[in-house]
Amino acid sequence: MALGATIFRAALQISDMDRGYYHEHALTIARHPSETDERMMVRLLAFSLHAGEALAFGKGLSTDDEPDLWEKDLTGAILTWIDVGLPDEKRIRKACGRAGQVYVYSYGAQAAKLWWNQSAGKLEKVRNLTVLSLPAETRELAKLADRNMRLTCTIQDGHVWLSNGVASVAIEPDTLKAPIASMR
Repeated sequence: MALGATIFRAALQISDMDRGYYHEHALTIARHPSETDERMMVRLLAFSLHAGEALAFGKGLSTDDEPDLWEKDLTGAILTWIDVGLPDEKRIRKACGRAGQVYVYSYGAQAAKLWWNQSAGKLEKVRNLTVLSLPAETRELAKLADRNMRLTCTIQDGHVWLSNGVASVAIEPDTLKAPIASMR
């Protein structure tokens, strides 16, 4: 018998000074049995950085056809596709063909560096792709994980602070690849 997802609930207060976005979200997050607390919290971090009315968690690890997070318009077209971890080049290219903008949040220190060194040349000409590297501090995010979380997220000048009121983790994403500006 297969194990089911573990359900986490998060009351997430976001103060994003870079985008002028201030909102509280009541989130239900399903953590796949093979997913770590660190990966789940990186998904929550990515949610914080892109939060909006239409942003939703995908099925993630349980399906290959959905991202970790996505934003669709009213017609069902995918505006934003967000993956965390180290997805393969084929998956990224397929996502770039399906979505207006694709973001990959890589983490895992040495493994992430190796992944990017192998993938960078193959993905350099993809126009609608942004790849960000997260520092080793993502391991500290796992300590904030709880079945019922109250978190605050502050974003300013590209820096992110995530706190549960007792502990706080500072993260500064590093952009490895930005989207290519279209020529008109």
